Amino acid sequence: MIFLDTGALLLAIWASYAIRLSIWTPAITSERVLLSAFACIAAIPVFIRMGLYRSVIRYLPEAAVWTILKAMLIATMIWVIIIFLMEMAGQGIVPRSIPFLYFVLGTLLIGGMRFAAKWVLMAGTGMRRDEEPVFIYGAGPTAAQLALALKGHGNRYVMGLIDDDSTNHGRDIGGYRVFPSTELPQLIDRYGIKEIILSMSAIPISQRQAVLARVTELGVKVRSLPDISDLVDGRYIVSQIREIEIDELLGRSFVPADNGLLDQALAGKVVMVTGAGGSIGSELCRLIIRRKPEKLILFEASEYALYQIEQEVLARGETLIVPVLGSVTDRRTVERAIRSHGVQVLYHAAAHKHVPLVEANVLEGIRNNVFGTLTVATVAAEQQVESFVLISSDKAVRPTNVMGATKRWAELIVRQMAIEAHSKSTGQVFCAVRFGNVIGSNGSVVPLFKKQIASGGPVTLTDPDMTRYFMAIPEAAELIVQAGALSAGGDVFLLDMGEPVRIGDLAKNMIRLAGFQIRSSENPDSGIAIEVIGKRPGEKLFEELFYDRGNAKPTRHPKITRADSAAITGYDMSASLQKLERAILEEEEEEARNILFALIRTDELVENTDIDGRP
Repeated sequence: MIFLDTGALLLAIWASYAIRLSIWTPAITSERVLLSAFACIAAIPVFIRMGLYRSVIRYLPEAAVWTILKAMLIATMIWVIIIFLMEMAGQGIVPRSIPFLYFVLGTLLIGGMRFAAKWVLMAGTGMRRDEEPVFIYGAGPTAAQLALALKGHGNRYVMGLIDDDSTNHGRDIGGYRVFPSTELPQLIDRYGIKEIILSMSAIPISQRQAVLARVTELGVKVRSLPDISDLVDGRYIVSQIREIEIDELLGRSFVPADNGLLDQALAGKVVMVTGAGGSIGSELCRLIIRRKPEKLILFEASEYALYQIEQEVLARGETLIVPVLGSVTDRRTVERAIRSHGVQVLYHAAAHKHVPLVEANVLEGIRNNVFGTLTVATVAAEQQVESFVLISSDKAVRPTNVMGATKRWAELIVRQMAIEAHSKSTGQVFCAVRFGNVIGSNGSVVPLFKKQIASGGPVTLTDPDMTRYFMAIPEAAELIVQAGALSAGGDVFLLDMGEPVRIGDLAKNMIRLAGFQIRSSENPDSGIAIEVIGKRPGEKLFEELFYDRGNAKPTRHPKITRADSAAITGYDMSASLQKLERAILEEEEEEARNILFALIRTDELVENTDIDGRP
């Protein structure tokens, strides 16, 4: 490049004299040869200093024009000074227009060579055989930058941009034609489009859900590019293309966490999480470690899960991490962990949550979910733990399965502990947080659907009309901690999960997001089939978050509601626990099930009583 630039500068000097003197062959004198040599000697170090030889020509940005202009201007000024000194020494006169012509011609040659080389390197003959045609949805700066970054990178070939703004239709942005979104079905067929990349920053928030719903109906793979504000550096824009997450289709608005509540609950505290290796438990640990607690105790029954979460949180900060391997039903292990570390805040996430499995293993489900909660809550009360938060489930509302019933018993146990703490004025807070399914959690339907789609189907549904509440795991963890900070004791907090999602629609959306069509009578030979297998034991057609929605009260957080239905005043909880424990010890499964649901039916009659016994 230095050799070519030297030749270009000599050519620029020759052309400058030719234009100035109006002759093709200006005389070659010793003074002119010397001036030409000085021009190159002055320019090349300037070019090196300005970075003209650091740029990879194939990816030379348009902004390099200004760098070339500045470099030539500096080189020309240095040359002018040399000319002035030579004239003072009597080495001949240089016409005043020569430096100006040299600057203009030199800039054109130096810049022209580079951009011509870039054009040759990037042009090619069109789409390669190994490239897939794609559209970018959006016509803003991010979309144009993405199209440029994809050119010659990877196996995607951008056929054009899609935009809803009619003023852009038919125009070229960054060399790519902008098409209207209404023509997408025809464009997909015409160009054989395999993938649409959504430039989300180019799509207003109010329109994103509608755009997502529209493109997922087209039978092509859909990916997303995050907002440009989320990218550290535009050079990495291609690697930031990701799969559309299913929670982006749920139509729920995300409310930023209240940092004051998070710090109030966690900062500088000794925190313990039971079930720390589970989906919710591990996400709680990730959140807790970011709020700089004094110490974090990871309590987990699975050795592998405990090892994984311990290694992850150790890499995230300098907080003291204490792994404890044990079951929540083991009182001595729980007591030793709480007492020896002086636990102040405890999140009880440990539970058996898979409905069919708990239905098939009733005694173990009751032992872990009911008596495990009783053990941890009792020890927490005895050891003066300041705040105890139970992670409950929407299946605890009017339960029809053992898992939901055990979760309701866990809520009642925690509520009973709150009543005792209130009567003794200990200042301890016991509360429960109730919410539905979290996307991607262990045993959730979303990972199951993904696995079935990846293996070619069919996607199995128990009932397409079944509805469930869904929430992203990080958001659920944040709301759990914030709810705990809001509690005054005896509360059951309900997290706003938006509208329930029809499982049939969820399966269809996931199939379309993966780029497949749905196999049907109209399309029997391709796509992913959906197979209805019938409801499993204990499953409800729909879930509820409230016993009585009218009794729920707002809190200072817009996504958290407080159901201050309170205590089971006048009901002998301890007697029911004794009966249930006896049935467990005698392995009377049917008796245990009857006791479990008998208390639930009694409790539903007094659900509208608050912590002080007021109706």
